[in-house]
Amino acid sequence: MAEEKATEAVEETTEATQETKVETPVQDPKEFLENFDWDKYEQGIERVDDSKLQEFETLVAENFVDTADEEVVQGTVVYLTDREAIIDINAKSEGVISLNEFRYNPDLKVGDKVEVLIDIREDKSGQLVLSHRKARTIMAWDRVNAAHDNEEIVSGFVKCRTKGGMIVDVFGIEAFLPGSQIDVKPIRDYDQYVNKTMEFKVVKINHEFKNVVVSHKALIEADIEEQKKEIISQLEKGQVLEGVVKNITSYGVFIDLGGVDGLVHITDLSWSRINHPNEVVELDQKLNVVILDFDENKSRIQLGLKQLEKHPWDALSEDIKIGDKVKGKVVVIADYGAFIEVVEGVEGLIHVSEMSWSTHLRSAQDFVKVGDEVDAVVLTLDREDRKMSLGIKQLTPDPWTDITTKYPVGSRHKGIVRNFTNFGVFLELEEGIDGLIYISDLSWTKKIKHPSEFVTVGDTLEVEVLELDVEGRKLSLGHKQTTENPWDKYESEFAVGTVHTSAITDIVDKGATIDFNEDITAFVPQRHMEKEDGKKLAKGEEAEFKIIEFNKDFKRVVASHTAIFREEEQRNVKAAVKRAAASADEAKPTIGDANEALQALKDKMEASSKKKK
Repeated sequence: MAEEKATEAVEETTEATQETKVETPVQDPKEFLENFDWDKYEQGIERVDDSKLQEFETLVAENFVDTADEEVVQGTVVYLTDREAIIDINAKSEGVISLNEFRYNPDLKVGDKVEVLIDIREDKSGQLVLSHRKARTIMAWDRVNAAHDNEEIVSGFVKCRTKGGMIVDVFGIEAFLPGSQIDVKPIRDYDQYVNKTMEFKVVKINHEFKNVVVSHKALIEADIEEQKKEIISQLEKGQVLEGVVKNITSYGVFIDLGGVDGLVHITDLSWSRINHPNEVVELDQKLNVVILDFDENKSRIQLGLKQLEKHPWDALSEDIKIGDKVKGKVVVIADYGAFIEVVEGVEGLIHVSEMSWSTHLRSAQDFVKVGDEVDAVVLTLDREDRKMSLGIKQLTPDPWTDITTKYPVGSRHKGIVRNFTNFGVFLELEEGIDGLIYISDLSWTKKIKHPSEFVTVGDTLEVEVLELDVEGRKLSLGHKQTTENPWDKYESEFAVGTVHTSAITDIVDKGATIDFNEDITAFVPQRHMEKEDGKKLAKGEEAEFKIIEFNKDFKRVVASHTAIFREEEQRNVKAAVKRAAASADEAKPTIGDANEALQALKDKMEASSKKKK
């Protein structure tokens, strides 16, 4: 408060003196205060002349800050304690700021210039209250924007981890540091960066949401760009380089060649099949790789590891030839077959058609699984194209070799239904021997629209061999032939003219159907459903029916109820005519008598007909 007392003293002295102003040399205000005799002033012993008062006012105006609340000014660190920093802003007193506000700058030292916000010019205890954090926040956005626009390097304090990266204090603003922007190498331990001060580049600012994104990787990339250009300029195909495994993915391995990354695809890691690259390499492993290819800019470099070793096909024994029996391990299975590793790096394909003599092509999974040790026969071998095809079924005899002996025409056998189509059923008699039953050969009596109405897959059926084509490897089978044809018996039992009693089963558009037994369903045309009283037969009504058509080949039977009484009427007419003729012979009637008799019979028939109506 010494400065305030000095000011008051100057004001009192100014009022008391009327002396003429005299110019004096400029004096340091600190020196003036140090030499000022307060005791004499308080006792009123010494007076201060106007010139000195004017000099003091000038010095105060030039050197002391006219502080206002919420104002940002620059101060100087004049003293540091374990917990606080004493800041001089050329005000009446110094301000105290906690070192927590300087966590981002652990190298803070006496003499450093810092921005501070004047919170309160003088609190209850007369202390100047300052804030560095608030000052940084006020000025931060201007600094961040300037750093982004000018591509300046800024310093930031890594506060903590967050999802996907880190939170960094930059100028008092919490900026986001993505995990991918920390280093050029993948980071496995993020915690090692917490509470560290690092240099960054502001790469993105979202003014709407007040988001700032920074990158440390951008600085590293800039440093290694020149080194990278030098390395790239010397790259050549076939060149062998040493590198370090930088990253492992499911499709390959990224190798750091010293600032330049290259990819070893999974297929170029080993001559043998592998499921994942980590079966061959591990992170940070040093190894030699060969350059296979690169694009025009050499930004995408394709590397190889297996190419540094001799191809297994070149080491394949010359003793292996077509027809030899080999043993191998199933390494890959596809729907069309399985790949067998005969020796390390040498594989042969067993197509599904070569796994069984059966003509039903099934999936390879039905025969083998990955890891199985199998025996096979070499079917083809191309050392130049490095291809080999194998077969399993060749280890067993071809069942068609003695097919005429085992399955002659007319012989009967049992088989399993393996599949069916719209036109028939495929039946497996034994492994490799299949036959076809046409839909027409399934049943003597049933009218089958689709085989699924008669059988299901997996059913066992008895069949008879109808035809045998050895060259075409085809068998024609029949199921109905294993039983007698009931229509041979029905041909006489339901011959045309025979009469049978049954009930109307169903009424259809043009008539009705009746079931004589489980095999024969007859059709009754509508005009043949008329009864003697002129009414029609109804569903469920029982009556006599006369067979008017029987076709064994087409399994067609047509019946009539009307024919029963119409035939009787015709017989009555014939009988009447016959009796009339006999009477004529005895009485020798005239022509008029005969006509009379016929007219009477005609009238009777007409009366009967009207009665029906």
